[in-house]
Amino acid sequence: MRISPSTKRLFIGILGSLAALLLLAFALFQWQRQRLLTYTLGEVKAKIERKYPVILTLGEARFAGFKTVEIAGLSLAPKAAPTDTLLTARRVQVSLSVRSLFAGRPVFSDLQIITARLTARKTATSDNFGFLIKKKASAAPRDTTKGTNYGLLLNQVLETAFDNVPGEAEFTDFYVSYRSRRHTALLRLPELKIEDGDISGRLTATVDSVVNELGISGHIEPRDYALTARVFGVGGSVQLPYVPRRFGALVSFDTVLVRLDSKDFEDDDTGGRLTVRGSLAARNFSLYHPKLAANEIEVRRGVLDFVTTLGRGTAALENGSRLTVNKIVLYPDISVRLKPSRAVRIKVTSAETPANDFFNSLPTGIFDELRGTQGTGTLTYRMSGSVDLANVDSLKFDSSLRGRNFRLTSFGEENLNKLNTPFRHTVYNDRGDSVRTFAVGPPNPDFVPYNDVSPYLIHAITTAEDPRFFSHKGFMEKAFVRSAIQNIKERRFARGGSTISMQLVKNVFLTRQKTVARKIEEALIVWLLENTRMASKQRMFEVYLNIIEWGPSKYRWPSGKRGVYGVKDAALFYYGKRPNELNLPESLYLASIIPKPKYARFSFDSYGGLRRSTRYFFRLIADIMAARGLITSNDRENLPYGLTLTGPARQYMAFATRPDTTRLTAQADSSQFEPLNLIDLLNTGATTPDAGINSGAATEEEPPKVPR
Repeated sequence: MRISPSTKRLFIGILGSLAALLLLAFALFQWQRQRLLTYTLGEVKAKIERKYPVILTLGEARFAGFKTVEIAGLSLAPKAAPTDTLLTARRVQVSLSVRSLFAGRPVFSDLQIITARLTARKTATSDNFGFLIKKKASAAPRDTTKGTNYGLLLNQVLETAFDNVPGEAEFTDFYVSYRSRRHTALLRLPELKIEDGDISGRLTATVDSVVNELGISGHIEPRDYALTARVFGVGGSVQLPYVPRRFGALVSFDTVLVRLDSKDFEDDDTGGRLTVRGSLAARNFSLYHPKLAANEIEVRRGVLDFVTTLGRGTAALENGSRLTVNKIVLYPDISVRLKPSRAVRIKVTSAETPANDFFNSLPTGIFDELRGTQGTGTLTYRMSGSVDLANVDSLKFDSSLRGRNFRLTSFGEENLNKLNTPFRHTVYNDRGDSVRTFAVGPPNPDFVPYNDVSPYLIHAITTAEDPRFFSHKGFMEKAFVRSAIQNIKERRFARGGSTISMQLVKNVFLTRQKTVARKIEEALIVWLLENTRMASKQRMFEVYLNIIEWGPSKYRWPSGKRGVYGVKDAALFYYGKRPNELNLPESLYLASIIPKPKYARFSFDSYGGLRRSTRYFFRLIADIMAARGLITSNDRENLPYGLTLTGPARQYMAFATRPDTTRLTAQADSSQFEPLNLIDLLNTGATTPDAGINSGAATEEEPPKVPR
């Protein structure tokens, strides 16, 4: 069929008209779409500025594709300080559903922010980011006596963060900086992506001069307030910032996995309480502080599954939380109150743990001398305590390590069984320098067996240092609590709580370093010695008498040996006697200088007599010894308060240049000379062993009393 020219012209005219109409429609669509885009962004700007006290400035917006919207820059600043810009971005791209745009309900996705800068500043009086945490009005009046509501504050932070997380986003060349009077931080994110809730990216973090290269991966569900995030070091471990500057400690890890499962906020008359559930896991966690340990404390794997509650002036790690340290599982229940007074309550119970798993799981840097120890059976640990600092006398503490079918099969770095055989012992001065090495046992002619020591000295030392030594199992919790109460009250280490067992372990197996780690390891070694009956009490006391320091380390004997170590040296140095010849006052004096042997030279007044503080010690200990039947009433009544030094010690004494007028209420008259359980023993004759970890323990016979 042949089309006529007129028909062709008509057909072409129709097509042209349609094309023109389409072009017109497309032009109208583009104009309407741009108009709607401008209107929509204006509504977004108005909504944000209604919600927060900010000024949001948006650059020119246009469609760079059918769905892609490009905004030529944006900035965000608080209304209170319009020139103090918080956020800027050179370019923002976002996908916009055209259908939703025309329907009046715009749906944005696939957010991309290119070359952005978030600059947070804080001064003594203001900041440019506080508006992000919008405080909700509360009908209840604020009770400032109960402190800050940490639950309300954290809930606001979580809601602000999760509610503003986009479903799809990509950040390129993103810098975050923070500056205050005390701290600075700079985060550089070359790239960070969020795709279907999956998070991936890398960043360089510089906080207070601590620089870390970090990798980030995880998943987020904003509507459920759920997050899983893995943070790991790139090319090395991650060092925690702020801690070195604030606490003088170093904390690092290879990988940390943070999981937030849920949050529940409940309003109450205190302003609200927040419960957060989740977990925190770390690999190759390391902690160093010179007061904690001489070396880094390291945990290969640690996991805390937590149920934590925050309220007004309170925080708690609730029952249901679980802490895993390598293969040891602990169940902590801890609560802290900050106002109206600080108070802490803690309860920790471990799962029953096979002995080998227990020893292999102990953190390095704390239990180095026990590394490699093996055993059979199981071990279970329990600890509880509480204190209100407004009433320090309310302090309560109980700790126990229980074994079931427990037996040591091999020792670690230190052979704990060496107490039962002769061994070489090295003593050090306060600088850590070696002073002298000698054998502890019969091969040493200076070694004195237990039965060759004056009973006066044995009873004076145990009464002053550890009245329950022959009946407890290494610890005296009541004495520890009393010591802790006094130390807290005086805000100094005013009174020690070490038993003779603990002093022995410190001297034989450990260093002189005064660290928390050494004290913890000391306690565990004491428990092993006492609960496995590795050595008799008599043998332990015998070793103790033969190694403790009793005088100046600089003194050189005619034989060439240095220092005054052991009971034979002490008897000769002060009195020119053998240890079995010591009388009551001589024994009391030797017992008085054990805590601070270097201060023995200040024990006398200008006339060569004992200073009043030492005479007070004589009366105190002699009264207790008489009440317990350790000395006769005649010994007590005829106790002289003078002492004659006939040995080399006399030339070392610093006699006072004036008569001693020290009052009985002086510092030396207080806890400096109190024995561990003095309150129970003084004029009571009490003989019941301390409770707690020692309850039900087998005991040994005390040494024989002095004949009447």
